[in-house]
Amino acid sequence: MRRTALLASATLLTALIPLASARAADDPAPTPVPVDRFEGEVPFAQQPAEGIFTWGGDSDDPPTLQLADRADAPEGAKVLTGGYDISGYGGFTHDFAADRPAHDWSSHKGIRFWWDGQDNGKKIAFEIKDGGANGEASELWTTSFTDDFTGWKQIEIPFTDFTYRTDYQPVGGIDHVLGLTQMWGYALTLPAGVKGHFAMDDVELYGRADQSLRASVTTDAPVHPVKEGGTATVRVTVATTGSAPIDEPVTVRYETGGGSAEPGKDYTAVSGTLTFPAGTASGASRTIQVPTLKDRSAEPAETIPVKLTVTGAKAPAETPQVVIDAHGLPYLDSRLPIRKRVADLLSRMSLQEKAGQMTQAERAALTDQGDIATYALGSLLSGGGSTPTPNTPDAWAKMIDGFQLQAQATRFQIPLIYGVDAVHGHNNLAGATIMPHNIGIGATRDPQLAEKAGAVTASEVRATGVPWDFAPCLCVTRDERWGRSYESFGEDPALVRSMETIIQGLQGRPDGRDLGRDDKVLATAKHFVGDGGTAYGSSTTGSYTIDQGVTTVTRQQLEAVHLAPYKTAVERGIGSVMPSYSSLDIVGDGQGPVKMHARGDMINGVLKGRMGFDGFVISDWNAIDQLPGDYASHVRSAVDAGVDMMMVPYTYKDFRTTLVDEVKAGRISERRIDDAVSRILTQKFRLGLFEHPYADTTGAARIGSAAHRAVARQAAAESQVLLKNAHGVLPLKKNQKVYVAGSNADDLGNQTGGWTLTWQGASGTHTQGTTILQGMRKAAPDTAITYSKDASAPTNGYDVGVVVVGETPYAEGVGDVGNGHDLRLSAADQAAVDKVCGAMKCAVLMVSGRPQIIGDRLGEIDALVASWLPGTEGDGVADVLYGRRPFTGQLPVTWPRSENQLPINVGDASYDPQFPYGWGLTTLTAVPEGGTATLKALALAAAAAERTGSDRAGREIVTRARLLVQQKAGSAMTAAIAKPFADADHLLLTGRYAAAVAELTRAYRAAA
Repeated sequence: MRRTALLASATLLTALIPLASARAADDPAPTPVPVDRFEGEVPFAQQPAEGIFTWGGDSDDPPTLQLADRADAPEGAKVLTGGYDISGYGGFTHDFAADRPAHDWSSHKGIRFWWDGQDNGKKIAFEIKDGGANGEASELWTTSFTDDFTGWKQIEIPFTDFTYRTDYQPVGGIDHVLGLTQMWGYALTLPAGVKGHFAMDDVELYGRADQSLRASVTTDAPVHPVKEGGTATVRVTVATTGSAPIDEPVTVRYETGGGSAEPGKDYTAVSGTLTFPAGTASGASRTIQVPTLKDRSAEPAETIPVKLTVTGAKAPAETPQVVIDAHGLPYLDSRLPIRKRVADLLSRMSLQEKAGQMTQAERAALTDQGDIATYALGSLLSGGGSTPTPNTPDAWAKMIDGFQLQAQATRFQIPLIYGVDAVHGHNNLAGATIMPHNIGIGATRDPQLAEKAGAVTASEVRATGVPWDFAPCLCVTRDERWGRSYESFGEDPALVRSMETIIQGLQGRPDGRDLGRDDKVLATAKHFVGDGGTAYGSSTTGSYTIDQGVTTVTRQQLEAVHLAPYKTAVERGIGSVMPSYSSLDIVGDGQGPVKMHARGDMINGVLKGRMGFDGFVISDWNAIDQLPGDYASHVRSAVDAGVDMMMVPYTYKDFRTTLVDEVKAGRISERRIDDAVSRILTQKFRLGLFEHPYADTTGAARIGSAAHRAVARQAAAESQVLLKNAHGVLPLKKNQKVYVAGSNADDLGNQTGGWTLTWQGASGTHTQGTTILQGMRKAAPDTAITYSKDASAPTNGYDVGVVVVGETPYAEGVGDVGNGHDLRLSAADQAAVDKVCGAMKCAVLMVSGRPQIIGDRLGEIDALVASWLPGTEGDGVADVLYGRRPFTGQLPVTWPRSENQLPINVGDASYDPQFPYGWGLTTLTAVPEGGTATLKALALAAAAAERTGSDRAGREIVTRARLLVQQKAGSAMTAAIAKPFADADHLLLTGRYAAAVAELTRAYRAAA
């Protein structure tokens, strides 16, 4: 999601816009002031320089812009024109340089411009930014106009038409008043879903302001909960542009009535007038008190709207409501068993309220925050990059508390469950601890560390008010061309299952008793089922090649590879499950490929039925829209298949309405609705949300703390896989002169990868952390380390080179090979490797979400390390480079010789990779001596460990045998070595230690 920067023209505004001043009513309107003439006075540029720039949801969404000569230009010779074809969102901004003063628009009535109408009937959002230290810390105000005409038309927008946005705002706003004395400009959001073009000219300020623009009345909150018998206090405040006193009196007439509470029975009706005389200081407040009446009845919540009629100022955008809290009902009694609380609450709910609980909206897509109560929404989420402004823990907590407050205005005050994709730490939050992506966690082979990583993530997520995490991904990645490969722990279901200790790190004990803690969250197993097995070329989603494609398997393959991790997840008490976008085609079942969101045989039959999953199923983002048929059939198919809550980010109103209509028509059973809502409510009760709906920020001090970063540092270190180490190049010595090069040596964004601050991630520094280069300099502060990104600096005089190369960030199908990506190094990275490794002993680090094709350069590289995507703690990588920690990581996926080998996985009949699954040299222990004799002794010991259930001893025995094979094989890998070596690692993970040693003995003999 975007956080739009909306700024203003520097050159013209600095010279022409006057300071704010109150004008007498009979003063003539001021002369219009140009903002943009589009004659070339403002360039196309980006912050901090002044300029016009485009933005969008993905690479295809930003419009194309140019300044074009037009004979019919309303003003001057040129106009701003462009084309667009937007699937998500896109538009453009005129951005005033952030390092210059803002400007004063307060003496004008509004802003206007010429628009070349295309008569497409689409609304075009127009936004301005007001107040704050700069454009990124100011308030967003929005309105729109409709393109329902042809040819040039001047669009006039009075500033009184702009409304305060309920998203992308500073913590608590600044003053919630459109002050206009510190303006940072404007932006337009162009229509999505229609290909078109536009032309615009002559943006200017016009007219004279009046007090209703300069002054506004606000209330302290839109909802005021109060216990029955208590008195609610509504604070009413008048504020003005620039905090000047008001020029004219402001009156606020108030009157209670019209809600579900009955005056005289539930509360004492009040009415009256609040007066703010001329000269009243900005920020002055008055209060309205609404007494409620106590009786002995148990009741749901009741609302008392406080209607305000304002004269002389702008009225609040939302009518404040006093809410008499629900009381005395069994579901509110925390002493009762959860199943009884659920049954009681469900029995009281209307169909509309139940449908609301099954609806999840994107928080930035709410038409109005009041929709939370109006539609009785059960859940909100932040998609990738959907964050408050500023992006701080406090801002997250206040934002979510504001949403929860709105939910208190519903009859039963059912709290929202808010979800985020915290897939490697609280990755949407700037400054959070970012773990290695799952592929790196899989490389650690350390279940205890996986649990610690989950615990750190849960602690940081819950401390910002978020109780639900859309993680972990339990996909078994079978083709590294998949753009989501790095979200998997590996290609072997046994490895994935071993890493599911992360669920306990996130949720606590399997019975759910820890979910109410301030450092635990509800976890989500995704994407059910088979998303890692989609065939290359089977995707029909945009330009994707493999993501959201078709997984074709036998039932045996389905059970052994893709379903196995979900059985473990259910045993570990996973609270929610998310189906995959992909389709499943089970050989021989006669159905062909069926989208997972419609596979009732798998969701209802296998997951909920055979496996006994008692949590709830949440759809993926807009996933039901990919089902065949009309929208009603989308809803019907998914609900009947067992999906309990729909992630319908922008269509929450349509979904809820359609769901209700389908039930009323008898096409979806009420029993099915009750099952879904019961599952959702159960998890809300387990999370303690009814007793504590608001953020518990006591753990906020731990976010990004040294203790949390220490866990991420350990994970980064243990994830490093040493693939080759000729001549003992690694570990480095602190007295060596080191030459560092490569695109990923000093780039935190590349190091953290996708799903970091934004959906796709980005290169550069956008959060707090340490790059690999910075970690190296800290590890060897007295050593001469030279950094040359492109290896253009002279290479003579160095003991060793370290070249850090690999991928730039991507997420999901955007990163599919064939969709603008491949597995080869960039030309610049190749050149850096060639130059450095041709001049000195060298170690090459691959910072990537998947293996990179390096076979043709392997001979010139002395040491090769798979660094994966290590997260924010580059110190962890430096720890193993300099020997502070040993290399212990093992390949979680097979490293191919060429892209033509893909897919290639452990267990394949034909298996001849560059490095096999499970490969990983170590600097921890010496290789045992004795060769075949030692292997024979290890085989006997492994059999004994297996008989006695001594897992730790068994693992250590297999590891010793593995070291023997790796030493003998070196870089001369053959299929005869690789296949039994990889098979042995799978056997180790399944507890078959004797068989693992037998396979390693085969590999050892093949290396002779």
